[in-house]
Amino acid sequence: MSERRDHAWAGIDAGKGHHWAAAVDETGATLWSKKVDNDESAILTAMGEILDLADEVHWAVDISGTSSALLLALLAAHGQQAVYVPGRTVNRMSGAYRGEAKTDARDAYVIAETARNRRDFAAIDVPAQLAADLALLTAHRSDLVADRVRMINRLRDTLTGVFPALERAFDYSSQKGALVLLTGYQTPAAIRGRGRARLTAWLANRSVRGADAVAATALEAAQAQQTALPGENVAAQIVADLAGHILALDDRLKRIDQQIRETFRSHPQAEIIESLPGMGPILGAEFVVAAGDLTAYADAGHLASAAGLVPVPRDSGRRTGNMHRPKRYSRRLRRVFYMSAQTSMMREGPNRDFYLKKRGEGCKHVQAVIALARRRASVLWALLRDNRVFTPELPVAQAA
Repeated sequence: MSERRDHAWAGIDAGKGHHWAAAVDETGATLWSKKVDNDESAILTAMGEILDLADEVHWAVDISGTSSALLLALLAAHGQQAVYVPGRTVNRMSGAYRGEAKTDARDAYVIAETARNRRDFAAIDVPAQLAADLALLTAHRSDLVADRVRMINRLRDTLTGVFPALERAFDYSSQKGALVLLTGYQTPAAIRGRGRARLTAWLANRSVRGADAVAATALEAAQAQQTALPGENVAAQIVADLAGHILALDDRLKRIDQQIRETFRSHPQAEIIESLPGMGPILGAEFVVAAGDLTAYADAGHLASAAGLVPVPRDSGRRTGNMHRPKRYSRRLRRVFYMSAQTSMMREGPNRDFYLKKRGEGCKHVQAVIALARRRASVLWALLRDNRVFTPELPVAQAA
């Protein structure tokens, strides 16, 4: 049996069906390297063999998503914590080692070696049940939103080919009545044949708000085109089908939004997060998922830095004061702060005042919103630290 070491570094190249794990000692020599099925018993067996190699094992993985969920949960259950080594870092580090072939075994070794030589990688916290639920729900919602955007683009493109006036008449992203109209009427002749009064009644029976206005707009577009274009009948069927699918997708989004809202509001600090102007339950849920354990942020600056809201210097030669967005940050966390800042500055209040102040100082729109997002990151961190909801007025200091 080989001698037991004080320390070992285990690198894991994670995958859906299997992982490859490699362990190295203080000198970088390989102690263990095997393929491990993404199965509980196989992972536990591999963990046991690696833990027998040293008194303390430092774990590192290249994926912190669903592929490594079981692996990370088992590590956490046995008191082991892993750090996240980004794939881009692994690719860059690969050039420092012999051999050019990219294999799972080589990648696992490079991950272990990178973790051995660097101490600046972020630890991966296995989410609690609430955070895990929100992560799945928000990811599913993002997929549905992306599907909706693709379908609307396809609908507009098809409609432009046979009835461009109707395509221009409505905003199909936000006007439900226009989509309902397309489930029944897609051609100029069909709309003209129905007439305004009967079309209004047809829309009203389907609970369309402003049915008369929708009918009038559609009829105006139909009067503007008297020519039937080639492929009109087939295109009409496709448009009706797409409109029906988009309406069904909207219903699914309403249900999942409600589920996210209910799940998020069971978070102990949901009221505090949602009290910040512009931070509704959906963005609040995304914040909980993206930020993770807030105790990991020593101060507001660390939270803002994690969101990529703190510029870093990129000086060269005689050039100084050259500030740029950092390369390593959470894009999802940045999106949460940016979107909530953009929403908050649309209403009168301190957020809009700050935005207008930055515009007055010469900042462009995006720069002003990012500056506001940076300020809001500090405010939210302080609220969560003090466990109090947001108020426009400064809190009154308690007497000593």
